[in-house]
Amino acid sequence: MSNVRPVFYVSDGTGITVETIGHSLLTQFTGFSFVTDRISFVDDPAKATQAAERIRAAGLRHEARPIVIHSNVDPAISEVLAGSGALMLDVFAPFIQPMEHELGALRQSRVGQAHGLVNFEAYHRRINAMNYALTHDDGIAINYDEADLILVAVSRAGKTPTCVYLALHYGIRAANYPLTDQDLETDRLPQRLRAHRRKLFGLTIDPERLQQIRQERRPNSTYAKLETCTSEVAAAERMFQMERIPTLSTTHTSIEEISSKVMSTLGLQREMF
Repeated sequence: MSNVRPVFYVSDGTGITVETIGHSLLTQFTGFSFVTDRISFVDDPAKATQAAERIRAAGLRHEARPIVIHSNVDPAISEVLAGSGALMLDVFAPFIQPMEHELGALRQSRVGQAHGLVNFEAYHRRINAMNYALTHDDGIAINYDEADLILVAVSRAGKTPTCVYLALHYGIRAANYPLTDQDLETDRLPQRLRAHRRKLFGLTIDPERLQQIRQERRPNSTYAKLETCTSEVAAAERMFQMERIPTLSTTHTSIEEISSKVMSTLGLQREMF
């Protein structure tokens, strides 16, 4: 059988949950090339039939049995999908029966609840946090009184995407501060950050990786030279060490991992939305 396997994330809702779980599952298997596709809002038999045809066609095209990782709550729809001949993996199946036994109640098969707009307060908290992250990006605004945390790093070390992720998924008001050449002339924190020391978290990165990222943004510039990257990273790390700022390298670390480490280190307890 081919080591190229078509994988479909199928859901009666957005498919965000099943894709997240499915991706984590696939990373456990090496030596295979997974061709993934997400099919969202499969919430009636007609859509399920269309999805099954699409899945079956992918299997024929790749000459391999498709894998369907799904979170459909309607057994009838799941049965239609199974007609594609794919391996069917229900992400909720291992947990439903133990939960029903523990709670003494049967689950309510309600479509699209995981990411539905069911908590307006939580939704507005996310939107406000996102607005905060965008207006406090790269030092655009410097009033950090309402910040839950402030990420500090040289340019292009991963501050902005981490702030956006924290806002979108946890409703955390995350600001970021880019260390300038002037900031890096001393081993001490910039004056505007000193009053917010308990909110600070430093990000660092391998200079060669930083050079690659900067080269894509500003090709062949002084900003993207390896010497510049090496000097800036070294100066930033000296500052973090002198000021005892918790630090994490983003070189081989995902945004999810960075966010988790930052929250744990700073003691931020928030539920994922």
